[in-house]
Amino acid sequence: MITDLRTTLRSVPLTRPWGADVPANHVVRVEVELADGRIGTGAAWTPQIGAHAVRALLDHDIRDAALGLPAHPELVWDRLSAHLSEAGRGGLATIALAGLDLALWDLRGPLTEVLGERRPEIPVYGSGVNLHYSLDELVAQAERWKGLPAVKIKVGRPTLAEDVERVAAVRSVIGPDTALMVDANQRWDRFRARRAIEALAEFDLFWVEEPLPADDVAGLAELRRRTGVPLACGENVYSVHGFRDLLAAGACDVVQPNVVRVGGITPFLRICTVADAFGVPVYPHLLTEISGQLALTLRQPAMVEHVEDAALADLGLLAEPYPVEISGGRLRATGHPTRWAR
Repeated sequence: MITDLRTTLRSVPLTRPWGADVPANHVVRVEVELADGRIGTGAAWTPQIGAHAVRALLDHDIRDAALGLPAHPELVWDRLSAHLSEAGRGGLATIALAGLDLALWDLRGPLTEVLGERRPEIPVYGSGVNLHYSLDELVAQAERWKGLPAVKIKVGRPTLAEDVERVAAVRSVIGPDTALMVDANQRWDRFRARRAIEALAEFDLFWVEEPLPADDVAGLAELRRRTGVPLACGENVYSVHGFRDLLAAGACDVVQPNVVRVGGITPFLRICTVADAFGVPVYPHLLTEISGQLALTLRQPAMVEHVEDAALADLGLLAEPYPVEISGGRLRATGHPTRWAR
């Protein structure tokens, strides 16, 4: 039975800021205590805004509703999701709920042991929040990524010519055998997306990520029908039903749930079940150490995103020993639990 829930808020400066408006990442550490004295830790995460609101939801609405419930992640998630529905079916509500859900899963043990590890290792792709980088800075980053099986860069500069120049430069550095993805972060409309994808297709893109607003399901489905380049989306989709709608519409080739934004491991696993039914692979978004453990247990092979100098361990947000290790462009589980630093 849950007897207490405590939170602490940490804001950690990024070694490589993700832009003038994103100099830090914010984590609300959640500690859940049970009647038998066991303690599980989890966290809610946001890279930009809302951390104080997330903590307030946890300290008041979620804590009050969770006390006295059995420490069963699925039961608690369904009960709390219904309780929080007035605050929204996604966004701050699910981000906050993820902190509790991760803490309850922590009590079960290392994820790869609890869920079953399907493969001993998975590829890691280098990822940069680098749209604000100069061309020289972008090329230097691509040089640092040499040897990785895949890399991803941002697109959506003021002119299409700039995007073409930057993608061409990165492709030249990494060579033809490294997978290359681009991420528009919802910056285009349908017209610009079609023109951009047509212009960038010559660089053999593994996928184009979030070319349109995340909730433009019809637009994504039409764009996918009209282009031969795979589309990836889902990092800003917050519910199982949202992913169901994307998949049913044929709007994407890859889905990318963020385990915190969707509300934790419980809904993440449900999203994976839906994606499996449609034959679409899941590539978890960000949060390398948690996403990596989950990816090792997925039915379909995946890659894990590793943003340069911004993994949870890089930011000092996890306590050692870490749950995963990365070497040679591959991620492996260590068997240690995920412990969030105080």
